[in-house]
Amino acid sequence: MKPAIEFLTYTFAIGLIATAFMDLWALVRKRLFNIPSLDFALVGRWLGHMRNGHFIHASIGRAAPVRGEALIGWMAHYGIGIIFAVVFTSLTGENWRLAPTIWPAILFGAATVAAPYFILQPAMGAGVAARKTPDPNVARWRSLVSHLAFGVGLYFAGLLMRVIMA
Repeated sequence: MKPAIEFLTYTFAIGLIATAFMDLWALVRKRLFNIPSLDFALVGRWLGHMRNGHFIHASIGRAAPVRGEALIGWMAHYGIGIIFAVVFTSLTGENWRLAPTIWPAILFGAATVAAPYFILQPAMGAGVAARKTPDPNVARWRSLVSHLAFGVGLYFAGLLMRVIMA
């Protein structure tokens, strides 16, 4: 396989797997601890309003629904996971792909929490790092834990892909 195609296949796969791991973790938290996860339809609503030039909302929950918002939101969620995987594998290089280690993946997962803290939450009306929510520290912690799960997912995906692509 050509190196560029191999890189794209690898990063696409680990992005999908890591994002699915993050979603599995969210499902476990919901079932065992009744901790809700982000409603990706609201992400789709936010993205859907962008075509009309509306990028920042006082409250995305009060914004008009957008046709297909759930699908848009879920596709964006997985697309962002793939983009994060491309960044991660570009930063860690060939050595990590050949011998995945957990700490770079966890640290990268933690770093990705900057996206919701500084882009998604402010744009959807929750403020920077969820400061406008009823309990900002709980919201921050939940975001961080979700993104740490993404990092763990990167690690497990790296191990799986090492076996598959060997």
